[in-house]
Amino acid sequence: MNITRTDYCGELRAKDVGREVSLCGFAATVRKLGAIAFIDLRDVTGIVQLIEEDASGFPDVRAEYVVNATGTVRLKKEKNPKLATGEVEVVLSRLEVLSKAETTPFIIADETDALEDTRLNYRYLDLRRPLLQHNLRVRAKILSATREYLEKNRFLEVETPYMGLSSPEGATEYLVPSRLHKGAFYALDQSPQQYKQLLMIAGLERYYQIARCFRDEDLRADRQPEFTQIDLEMSYLGQEQILTLMEGLLRDIFLKAGGIEIKTPLRRMPYREAVEVYGSDKPDTRFGMHIAPYGFLLGHGFMKAEGASEVRGFRVDGGAAHLSRKKQDELNLEARKFSLSGYVYLKRENGALTGSFSKFLSTEEAERLIREASLKDGDALVLAYGKKENVCFGLGALRTKLANELGLIKPDTYDLLWVVDFPMFTKKEGEEGYSAEHHPFTRPRDEDLGYLESDPTKVLAYAYDIIINGYEAGGGTLRIYDHDVQEKIFEVLGLSREEAERKFGWFLNAFRYGVPPHGGIAFGLERLTMIIAGTNNIRDVVAFPKNLAATDPMTKAPQKVDQRQLDLLGLSIKEED
Repeated sequence: MNITRTDYCGELRAKDVGREVSLCGFAATVRKLGAIAFIDLRDVTGIVQLIEEDASGFPDVRAEYVVNATGTVRLKKEKNPKLATGEVEVVLSRLEVLSKAETTPFIIADETDALEDTRLNYRYLDLRRPLLQHNLRVRAKILSATREYLEKNRFLEVETPYMGLSSPEGATEYLVPSRLHKGAFYALDQSPQQYKQLLMIAGLERYYQIARCFRDEDLRADRQPEFTQIDLEMSYLGQEQILTLMEGLLRDIFLKAGGIEIKTPLRRMPYREAVEVYGSDKPDTRFGMHIAPYGFLLGHGFMKAEGASEVRGFRVDGGAAHLSRKKQDELNLEARKFSLSGYVYLKRENGALTGSFSKFLSTEEAERLIREASLKDGDALVLAYGKKENVCFGLGALRTKLANELGLIKPDTYDLLWVVDFPMFTKKEGEEGYSAEHHPFTRPRDEDLGYLESDPTKVLAYAYDIIINGYEAGGGTLRIYDHDVQEKIFEVLGLSREEAERKFGWFLNAFRYGVPPHGGIAFGLERLTMIIAGTNNIRDVVAFPKNLAATDPMTKAPQKVDQRQLDLLGLSIKEED
């Protein structure tokens, strides 16, 4: 077997006419017309058409056979504008079958009706699809642009351990049993948070890592049990300096990985504005439907009966026709996820408000709603009432759903902003005390330190999330470096010195030896790739992902192991009742 390759399929153009070329790849499709055969040959760069002018002189080729083909490039009589190589074809002089293929369980093409689990079961075939290969190239370009930018800006790449000490706050951890220390466990790191802060204490000043992270949590379209972060930490920089430096990184990533130009500086939106106007701490600002308060409606009996403290809503331009009774019933299911009894729908038709709620409104109230919401004939107004946070987040979810249904989001648009001024603490639901909104080492804003004793809910943090098209693509905080402030935060969280020492002693011990002011951020590599590649499914940008049940249909992992392995680790399995 003498394999030769002079060119790649997807790179042939009219300038190559008359050249003899040798190509390698998969036969994507084979078509025979009498004595003539056409083969679409696919490699990592794309597809080009091969033609056998007398098929009887060549070996039999079927779909997905691997071949080595030699021939002369010529212009096509009829061009194919859908293909980059659509002007040319290769007239074969030699064709060698390198490997035969059985009939594949689904068609290897971007458009496929195969179920996702079937595709994941044969992921090596699924990855032959040009779309998925494009996504993986976008991912690789993001990493290349990241390393180039960060190394130019004095960042040092440092690897931190995958296996560390269990810290059962936040998401559930994956545990790794120790053979040498039976009954003891490592935990797979959820993020390198404490390690990267120690690197700042070590004096490295600027660290980055393409970090693998592990969380045993329920999955969804944008979540995997193992994922990758572009993880960074910096010393001697304030919040604005960090955001500006990271905007430069994002600008390079979007340009080099997607050919997309983004304008900097990016907007800074306070957390409270994001929640009250967009109903989300990761607001999609590519469309309107801004949420507004309508507090004058609180006096209505059924709202008062349910203990509502807030009424808010948003206008849907031309939405009256879309919001049929059947559609309203469907959308009301969304309300229950936010402890809301339902949404209230009003429409303006022939100058008046209609809808079941309209009968509760006086003429003055109806006119005021029309005026304040700027309702035109054919518009709709969606209202929600209840506790403020439930109302805001419930309307935010509905706002996004309706925007997608009504086609309000322009394709190929990218809107980036920072959400800042997050609350430092969250009051625990139904009990005394507070929990940290981010983590207990987040630095509170200097001007809010006085509230730590009087009213911790008023304390805002030096915290920031990067939001792109309604996705939280990354986030970080400045860290506490003052021992007295750290003790005060532990007090607010109800952590005694003994408990703090037990949970974080190895980490806090380092703070006795001088701590540079520092802060960091982590970007979700998969989410960045999803956004730039134009998909909403994280499994489309991971080479070998898990499905929504956190299993791998291809390898069938996870699986039970044999007793010998359990005995070696000193483990026994408790059977389910």
